[in-house]
Amino acid sequence: MQMQHHIATSGRGEIPPPPCNPVRPAPWSDSRQLNRLPHVVCQGESQRKRIPCPLDPKHTVDEDKLEKHLKKCNAREKPKPIYYSKSINGGYADGLDMAKQQVSICALSKEELENMISKLLKATNSLDSQLTDQTSTHRILEEALNDPRNGECAFKHLKQKASLAGNLERLGLLGSNRCFVEFGAGRGKLSHWIDLALQDAKNAHFLLVERASTRFKVDGKHKRQGSTFERLQIDIEDLNLSNVPLLAREKLPVVGIGKHLCGAATDLALRCILSCYKTEQEDSDKEPLNKRLKSEMGTTKEYSMNLSNDTVLMTPNEPSVLGIAIALCCHHRCEWKHYVGKEFFSSQGLTAEDFEIFQRLSSWATCGMKRQPIDNEHWKANLEEHNFEKNSTYEGTLTTGEREHVGHLCKRLIDQGRIWYLQQQGFDSAVQYYTSPSVSLENVLLTAIPSPTIQQTEDC
Repeated sequence: MQMQHHIATSGRGEIPPPPCNPVRPAPWSDSRQLNRLPHVVCQGESQRKRIPCPLDPKHTVDEDKLEKHLKKCNAREKPKPIYYSKSINGGYADGLDMAKQQVSICALSKEELENMISKLLKATNSLDSQLTDQTSTHRILEEALNDPRNGECAFKHLKQKASLAGNLERLGLLGSNRCFVEFGAGRGKLSHWIDLALQDAKNAHFLLVERASTRFKVDGKHKRQGSTFERLQIDIEDLNLSNVPLLAREKLPVVGIGKHLCGAATDLALRCILSCYKTEQEDSDKEPLNKRLKSEMGTTKEYSMNLSNDTVLMTPNEPSVLGIAIALCCHHRCEWKHYVGKEFFSSQGLTAEDFEIFQRLSSWATCGMKRQPIDNEHWKANLEEHNFEKNSTYEGTLTTGEREHVGHLCKRLIDQGRIWYLQQQGFDSAVQYYTSPSVSLENVLLTAIPSPTIQQTEDC
């Protein structure tokens, strides 16, 4: 018997439209990937209008559903956390019109470039452009470094994290009873390895600062007792660290860390992590920590914190910064408004406009041109004696090595302003290489530890 195919009809005998854009599993998939059938236009669908979302134009929404969408859009403004303070770490834009059109380096004449290089050489004349090599490693990453399943990219990142962990250990910053604040945390892998390096340390906490919403985070993998992880999704510029509930409650000293903290983010992080320390200084007539400690030793109860083999004397209620270790990156993205070394630049007779040019010239250090061994003294002599009056343009006049050296000097000058700033806050600070250029062209590490009264531990 031939089967009859019955079609349900509406009251007026009209055939209803087929389902909208039905889907079926793709034949090669495990039913998780769906293959769309040819689109079937629904009644009324052609009349709907898609418009850009007013909160984030990167995606669109049906115009008639806009009000509903705005209530759940991920780009909507969310309630501000207690530790939000708008532009608290942003600095100020003195001496430079931010609306002024930036002059391209290519637009500079040979005479203007000659003048800027002369200023650069004069400002860096007393600086040691050959940094100390502090490439290190840590035993906790040995297994991962020897794992053949890790590709070249993963291996390079592991090498850098191993060196950062090794330098933290060298500075005596790995220990119990402290809070590590990772700026620009991303997935949080640097904190992950530092937590493993702490091993038996007690009461160790991690604050992971990242303004973007990050996928594939490793925070949830940490089950070790004695350590906690907390994410702060906020711009470093707006982070008031002293209002973070964990720090306000536990009164723990902090260690600031970061891997490839890009451009101005380094300056924002330095202001952020020193904010508690600076507030305490202002409350104590702006005396540096070591002077206050010396004057208070006879009248104030003291306690000690072990930093490797050293004992640092501190007052009981004082918020403190145990140290800073930040791998620097992208000096060409620094901004004068946020830069912490403005007074240093002024002391060298340099202006905000000079900073803007040096900041852009710094990209010459890592512009991807063919690398070659550089004798710093040789290139310095060449630059000083260079004849910019030739008919060729300066792009053709400066060799690859000379351009690279100019870029490194610009980076060194910008970093020296950061060192100066940290020294003014009572810290011993330095920049050093922490990995080889073959691993990363951005291979400089900024470190700082407080310079209060330090007593070497002696045997009784």
